[in-house]
Amino acid sequence: MERFIITVARETGSGGLNITRKLADALGLPYYDRDLLRKASEVSGIHERLFGAADERIGLRKMLSAAEKVYTGEILPPDSDDYISTRNLFSFQAKIIKELAATEDCIILGRCANYLLMDQPNVRLLRLFVHAPLEARLARVASYSLAWSGREVAKYVRTEDKRRAAYYRYYTGEEWRDAAGYDLSLDSEQLGEDGCVELIQKLLPLFT
Repeated sequence: MERFIITVARETGSGGLNITRKLADALGLPYYDRDLLRKASEVSGIHERLFGAADERIGLRKMLSAAEKVYTGEILPPDSDDYISTRNLFSFQAKIIKELAATEDCIILGRCANYLLMDQPNVRLLRLFVHAPLEARLARVASYSLAWSGREVAKYVRTEDKRRAAYYRYYTGEEWRDAAGYDLSLDSEQLGEDGCVELIQKLLPLFT
């Protein structure tokens, strides 16, 4: 049976999480974000906290300096010295994402899902990228981080975007913001969150 999967990648402060939630409600689909870490933990027997901290353990410098993609699809056995390595943790996440895509229609936020499901059999894929001008993203982050100064907000947004780009490049060997990796790019500042959801719904017949 063919499945329909929407993947969402988003710039920090673009409202991508809210758009994902609203889209899931509008379409009556489940969406997965950090739930994937819990599922990967259950399958592997590795504590969920290790999955959540995996990219922090690698370090931004190492991710930026990787010469080629790390992900190969191989999952190491429990008796391996590298069973809880960041590479193996990502492989477990990838396994969960592919299993979800094979069993139910859903929306997956982040986790390189657009790359992992690109050639997945029996899956119709809609790959979204949500972005917005930097000033709009800074304002959004500042609105829910009232204790931060303008400088702290700017540092957080730039660092988080750099981390997401490095994470994506480290595991896939490709560029996070490359338009070739997505079917639809949405400016949430221009369209608004609800406008993004409405546009996606109007375009769905092209992808289903």
